[in-house]
Amino acid sequence: MHELSVTEAILETALRHARQAGAGRVTDLYLVIGQLSSIVDDSVQFYWDIIAKDTPAKGARLHFERIPARFRCLDCGNLYPPDGGTLACPQCQGTHVKVAAGDEFRLESIDVDNADPTEETHATENPDR
Repeated sequence: MHELSVTEAILETALRHARQAGAGRVTDLYLVIGQLSSIVDDSVQFYWDIIAKDTPAKGARLHFERIPARFRCLDCGNLYPPDGGTLACPQCQGTHVKVAAGDEFRLESIDVDNADPTEETHATENPDR
């Protein structure tokens, strides 16, 4: 259920930046989520569809990029992906490791439409032509 508060924060951030840019609406959001994160894409999408419906982000597409987990051995410096149930370094068997990638969660970027959806665009004729 923590995806609801995460999704609310994403919406708030996107709307704030869209307002600052003078955008009429948010069209796409690009999220980076690490493999070790407990964020579930489908849950974020589910909540997004509900909470964004009466906002300038209604209908915006969410794009999820998943970052694979990687560990760095603090004994030998080896960078490696997790292997099953052990954190041990495959090079030196050391267990003094830290997460080097895979715990990310961020809103990488948003795409906006600068046209105000409530304004009609009118073509004007140039009388000099």
